[in-house]
Amino acid sequence: MKKIHLLILKSFIRPFIVTFFIVMFVLLMLFLFKYIDDLIGKGFEWYIIMELMVYSSATNVAMALPLSVLLSSIMTYGSLGENYELVAIKSAGISLRRALYPMLIAVCGLSVSAFFFSEYMLPVANLKYYNLLYDARKQKTAFLITENVFNNSFPGYSIRVKHKDPDGQTLRGIMLYHKPDIQSTNMDVIFAEEGIMFRSPDNKSLILRLKNGIQHQELPGEGGYLPRQRYTRFRFSERVQKFDLSGFAMGHTDENEFRGAFQMMNLKQLNLWQDSTGKLIDLGLSRNYSLLSPYFKYFSVSHKFYKDKPFNKGSSDFLGSLTHEKQASVLANALNQAKSFKDRVKERATRFGDLTLESRRNRVEYQKKFTLSAACLALFLIGAPLGAIIRKGGLGLPVVVAVIFFLIYYIISTIGEKFVKDGDLAPTIGMWIAIAVLTPIGMFLSYKAANDSELFNVEAYNKFIKKMTGYFTKKKPV
Repeated sequence: MKKIHLLILKSFIRPFIVTFFIVMFVLLMLFLFKYIDDLIGKGFEWYIIMELMVYSSATNVAMALPLSVLLSSIMTYGSLGENYELVAIKSAGISLRRALYPMLIAVCGLSVSAFFFSEYMLPVANLKYYNLLYDARKQKTAFLITENVFNNSFPGYSIRVKHKDPDGQTLRGIMLYHKPDIQSTNMDVIFAEEGIMFRSPDNKSLILRLKNGIQHQELPGEGGYLPRQRYTRFRFSERVQKFDLSGFAMGHTDENEFRGAFQMMNLKQLNLWQDSTGKLIDLGLSRNYSLLSPYFKYFSVSHKFYKDKPFNKGSSDFLGSLTHEKQASVLANALNQAKSFKDRVKERATRFGDLTLESRRNRVEYQKKFTLSAACLALFLIGAPLGAIIRKGGLGLPVVVAVIFFLIYYIISTIGEKFVKDGDLAPTIGMWIAIAVLTPIGMFLSYKAANDSELFNVEAYNKFIKKMTGYFTKKKPV
């Protein structure tokens, strides 16, 4: 490998790593903004949040990797062009196509790695991520006391606080209502001027230390006819009330409940599911006639009956020969048969629609295993020559151009995926249409860059416009 190739690779690796982590950080922030309400205030340990963020980062690689390849390739060749290093490379007899070889090999390696990542690591990451996110979202909210609101987080207790100090632990104007269950007639109400709330060292109990309060308690009488209830009231200077926090512990759902989702499958599992579902669809289609034919009933009429007498569709001789009661009975039976037939057909159609929809979603996930690698190559074919043309490095213009092309790729791929799921496009066409649109653009930009085209030179366009304007305004000789 020549030194110039090593120079280009070193110039590519550094911005690629930086841009990859920047994009991953932005996507991670979007994840936190989306699920912040489901994570805050539930008493999670810090390592659970970190674990969820790591799994979320793994699921974002499919979006971060192509964008990083596009942005870093624009920055690399833009910086080389801005510092006139591309001019030196060309003056040494090395064409732009030969200068692209080392980065093309590196991007091909990234594409192969992306395929193996989506095949082996991404299904596991998706399984862990969705399982942990499901457990986190169904987790009960931790005990958060709101001012002037009855809080019923703990079974059998209802707590209301008039004021809560900024430290979050000191409470004032406390009312604690205790009723063991709905059927119980015992009522116990505690009023306290202030209190301090904190967790026990083992984190299994919430301790509420009340000060300067009074307790009102009603108890049933002991035996006898119409026993009188007993009312007790006593004051206290300090009292400790404990609440069990076991109900707020995070549960763990069995991962096998999520393995049926397509995001958690590799290519072999997706093909097995598709084969079994295809057999079910074919079997359902072949059994439609045998299941629906009993709803059709025919009269036993000889074929010679209509030989000399053509059938008249508008004829009502059969019903006209019956009495009104029999006519009503025949029409009612026919209506019931039609309704039964319609319900059965609707049931079969719904089942067929669900299976075909799942089959299309299966093919979408199958094609995604390959489109990630292809997207890296297609965006590199756009980014590298585009950087050589605009000749700007850094995070200014390259970022704007990269975002524009990535949005084009993302919008086209999203629309294609939607059309595939709706059944308007074949899975192969819908999932590869973005690659098919961007690849010719990349080849065109490569041709322009190899021929030193002034594609983004504003002065060249101004000269062209002035030339055309002067041509049309020039007076013709008489």
